Amino acid sequence: MLGRSVSPVFVGRQEQLTALADAFAEAGAGNATAVLLGGEAGVGKTRLVQCFAEQVARDGARVLGGGCVELSTEGLAYAPFTAVLRQLVREHGTGGIAALLPDGAERDLARLLPEFGEPSGDGETETGRARLFEQILTLLERLADDTPTVLIVEDIHWADRSSRDLIAFLSRNLRVPQVLLVMTYRSDDLHRQHPLRPVLAELGRVNGVLRLDLPRLSREEVAQQMAGILGSAPDYTDVEKVYERSEGIPLFVEAMLESGEDLAFPESMQDLILNAVERLPEETQRVLRVAAAGGTRVGHALLSAVSGLSELELEAALRPAIAGNVLQISDNRAYVFRHSLIREAVHEELLPGEHQRLHARYAEEISKNHRLVPPGRAHVELAHHWYGARDDVHALTAAWNAARKSFKAFAYTEAVPLLERVLMLWDRVPGAAERIGADHTAVLEKAAAAAQAGGEVDRAVKFVKAALSELDEAREPHRVAGLIVRWSNLKIAKGQMGVVDDLRHALKLVPEPGEARAEVLVRMSQHLMLRGEAAEGEMYVEEGLRLARELGDRCLEADLLLNLALGHSIAGNIEATIATNQRALDLGRQENSGRVITRAIGNMIDSLPDTGRWEEALRLSDEGWREAKRFGRLRASGLFVLNNKAEALENIGRWDEAVETVERALSFGPSLRTRHHLLRVRADIALARGEVELVENILSEIGVLKERPEDFVQDITNSARLHIGWHMLRGEPGYALAVAERMLARPAQSSKAMLGWRLLALLRTVCDAAEDVDPDRVRAVREQAADVAAHLSVTSPVAEAYRLTYSGDFDAAAAAWERLNRPHNQARALLRAATVAARAGDRDGAAARLATALPRATALGAAPLVAEIEALSRRVGGAQRPQEPSELLTPRELEVLRLVALGRTNRDIAKELFISAKTVSVHVSNILAKLCVTTRGEAAAAAHRLSLLSR
Repeated sequence: MLGRSVSPVFVGRQEQLTALADAFAEAGAGNATAVLLGGEAGVGKTRLVQCFAEQVARDGARVLGGGCVELSTEGLAYAPFTAVLRQLVREHGTGGIAALLPDGAERDLARLLPEFGEPSGDGETETGRARLFEQILTLLERLADDTPTVLIVEDIHWADRSSRDLIAFLSRNLRVPQVLLVMTYRSDDLHRQHPLRPVLAELGRVNGVLRLDLPRLSREEVAQQMAGILGSAPDYTDVEKVYERSEGIPLFVEAMLESGEDLAFPESMQDLILNAVERLPEETQRVLRVAAAGGTRVGHALLSAVSGLSELELEAALRPAIAGNVLQISDNRAYVFRHSLIREAVHEELLPGEHQRLHARYAEEISKNHRLVPPGRAHVELAHHWYGARDDVHALTAAWNAARKSFKAFAYTEAVPLLERVLMLWDRVPGAAERIGADHTAVLEKAAAAAQAGGEVDRAVKFVKAALSELDEAREPHRVAGLIVRWSNLKIAKGQMGVVDDLRHALKLVPEPGEARAEVLVRMSQHLMLRGEAAEGEMYVEEGLRLARELGDRCLEADLLLNLALGHSIAGNIEATIATNQRALDLGRQENSGRVITRAIGNMIDSLPDTGRWEEALRLSDEGWREAKRFGRLRASGLFVLNNKAEALENIGRWDEAVETVERALSFGPSLRTRHHLLRVRADIALARGEVELVENILSEIGVLKERPEDFVQDITNSARLHIGWHMLRGEPGYALAVAERMLARPAQSSKAMLGWRLLALLRTVCDAAEDVDPDRVRAVREQAADVAAHLSVTSPVAEAYRLTYSGDFDAAAAAWERLNRPHNQARALLRAATVAARAGDRDGAAARLATALPRATALGAAPLVAEIEALSRRVGGAQRPQEPSELLTPRELEVLRLVALGRTNRDIAKELFISAKTVSVHVSNILAKLCVTTRGEAAAAAHRLSLLSR
């Protein structure tokens, strides 16, 4: 795990960096003077302001900086401003600084820096202070006359009284353009009596002073930070561990990675943490040790019971810890350590016997009164404390009960370690099966189900194999068949082959009608549909539906309906697909089945865009993510939803959002098959943008370049399409033709719009490009493609648009793509139509089509397409019509620009448009570049001047 201690990648702060840049732009217009940046210790304030400083410095700004110094209860007087003066003297000399001030004014600066000679004779009086303040204000104003200036003052929570007063003075009086004061402080250090509190309150009422809070990193951002430090993508389990223990504070993430394989924080940090605790009274430290054994949050009544103190005695003991900001008061009279690492450090100081006794006391008190912990937490708390008490019998039964409760709450990821604890304690507890009412194999089965539901494929495989090794299929065929079905699911998730043979064996084990056979039929029919073997798949669906209805199992019925819808989808029958998916979704909602609901929503998101209902698909994707979160299925169904959302966004040209969605999903450590799906979406965008190296890396990872064997129609077709696209991007139509030949040699192609028809449209492009290279092979491919097309159905607008593209009716295809809001497809069809027109001698017609295509391709960043359009435009010669201003921007960028013109911040825009602030930032950057402006104010002015907002 060892790597760089600081991530070379700036992670998760784009929104705040943009806010600082916006503030600097507003300062340039005279509308902002200062930014107050607050955040916890270690959250990354210094890194943020350093990045901001580097950014503005590259743009030509002068950056001045100084920090306050912690010296007991008072800071070193004027420390940050003394540092700033030293910097200026190094750069300009004392003479250069004195020349910027009134005659003799440099003597006032001598109070801070002896290089300016003897200070004026009035000493540290109010007049002298006022004059000093004025000289520093004047100096900043004069410096900004020719160069935009940023003054950064760090750690103002340590500022002395004089520095605080000067900060307040500058914030109120800096009114000239091109000066911005940026100050950082530790928000977690500001206790009720902290002297900075009134200063912040005062500055909060000053016009032009902005408050900015720096939050902790999200789990996805911690993963990015770890990848930057380690130089490679971290394991999902490591991310979870680091995120849980660091709680998203970058400094602690770095410290944990420095510790090596065990991902612990180093002793120096623990000593630092304990230093604040050891300054407290001995009785307070004793109670803190008791509280640390209680977990991250301990109620007042529970802590009183376990510590043996009365309420008054407990309050007296805890008051110093609260005043020292070691412990904080939470809701409902509960106590929490300011940070989990403080609690862990205190907990690790417990002696072994003390540790066991305290956990036993907690378990005893909670057992007597479950109301001592928050509702629903008693079973988990008991499992934790009995295990900590080393009471194996109670620990095993408590872990089993807690796991069952976790299942009921859809907390599958929490259930897995509890069940692993049951398995670990099994041999230590006599009569374990009788105590929990389940045998060892049942525990393994339950653990496999929990791991699979939580998306932990490798752990689930481990449990399934262990369970199968304990069973005899002759005596318990139903249980073996059920485990084979689960193993087949896991094999598919890992991208393995040979599942059909496993499922046929499972069907032989359960020949009689019943629940066990129905479960196998569900899996077998789904697998056959995905392989394109619809006839046999439908036969098993019909048998399964009869059994499900006889059994009255509506969730089983819904699963089979979803398989039937999958068959309709592969066959290209889109209306039947949507209708059948909806029937399954309705059943899932009636039964409140998270598995059915999330799977049905994911399938609907895949189907709706084929009918042009992409807005509905995106709304449904947000609902699907919420449902996956509610049912604890984020890493399984939730990532399936995100994948289909990313596909929908890619289709309609919202590529930045699609990339962000893919990266978000990848950060959750998806199964191999889901990862490959996500990477295919990313590869489509990379191909369209001409990102050659990225495309090659993705296709190498998913095995496309080596044509790794695949089982499912969708995977085979999409991989072949990407392989062809890769060769076309590299200018290798002959190699692309070879891939096309191998693909057409398959027995059948799907009528699904995004599979068969999309592939045929691409083959038309390949044949046109390779016509001069090998006409005989091209002719054969065209004949094969025509035979395939004759057997494909056209049942959706997207299928029709691809059919028009394949048939060569490019103008009609462009019109169809425009109706479907697919700008990349539209621009490409227009280019093809322009090519046809140019060959026919219609130069003006070609130019008109290219004039429509170019802004769409440019807005997408589709570099290869832009290059083709521009090349053809040069050949047709000057017939290209002027570009309309509104065509500069995509529809989404126009929406963002409208809100920018209304003065909305990135965060406000994100909330209104239901996108992330990071995405808003990308849109704003694109808007500024396209309008050739540098500030949001200039963008708003350009929008009104060009009448962009009235269209």
